[in-house]
Amino acid sequence: MEPIQQSLKKWMRNNEQFQKRMNHMKAEVMESSEVKKLMQEHEELTEEAVEKQLIKLYEYRTQSKNCEKCPTREECINILPGYVPRVEMEGSDVKLIYDKCRRQRKHEQQEEQKSLVRSLHMPREILEASLERMDLQDPDRGAAVERTVHYIEGLNDELPSKGLYFHGPFGVGKTYFLGAIANELSSKNIPSMVIYMPEFVREIKASIKDDSMNEKIEAFKEIPVLMLDDIGAESQSAWFRDEVLGSILHYRMMERLPVFFTSNYNLNELEKVLMTSNRGDVEQVKAKRITERIRQLSEGVHVNGRNRRG
Repeated sequence: MEPIQQSLKKWMRNNEQFQKRMNHMKAEVMESSEVKKLMQEHEELTEEAVEKQLIKLYEYRTQSKNCEKCPTREECINILPGYVPRVEMEGSDVKLIYDKCRRQRKHEQQEEQKSLVRSLHMPREILEASLERMDLQDPDRGAAVERTVHYIEGLNDELPSKGLYFHGPFGVGKTYFLGAIANELSSKNIPSMVIYMPEFVREIKASIKDDSMNEKIEAFKEIPVLMLDDIGAESQSAWFRDEVLGSILHYRMMERLPVFFTSNYNLNELEKVLMTSNRGDVEQVKAKRITERIRQLSEGVHVNGRNRRG
């Protein structure tokens, strides 16, 4: 019985169409400026050596090297999408090494930065917020935008010493400021967590049943940057106010870990809201303790403007 290798070689010799394709491929490879340059730089890469590695060199010649043949990362023409070939020589042997292209590197960097912004029940538009998308022409919000831009420009690769407390009427875009800052922090590899306070209260109550409450509270305490959205909107018990929120804020105050807030209330108004629990108990001292911690952790920024949810 004829060995398979000999049968294959015989078929290749006898198959005219195959030979035509191979000759066309060889002509393309030999005429390629990239292959000519390789042959000039490596004397051992003779025409005979090229012919033996024709398919490999054809693969190298036809692929995009600097994203020039690919409209987008998603439409990459290369065999390994997002990777570009380069040649390494070992004697007359050609080895193709694949490296990430610039678009793939940028994509991975963006994904890594996105992963630094964790959220609890926040809408996608907030997680994709940026200063570029802010309405910088709104005169009513000009002071808040200017304060935020000034704050971001003052950031370095270390944690900020304090956060910001955005307060103002319902629907003026306070939460968007949090998203923009969170994404700016992620570009400096500083992780943050954005939490919608009413859902946070429900999350903590639900976690009592599965014994995960302490674990979650520890995560909120220790995340480098914590952002609490809509504080004062949640219906809460005295227990949540003092043992959960108070505990988190106290820890972060002692460890000098910044907290950002949004609220429909200024701090004096918030104190009155926190003073009364959902049972109707009035505890001014305990409410004042919370607002004093907020003052230690953040600086107030008033946000005004039209209702963007109307």
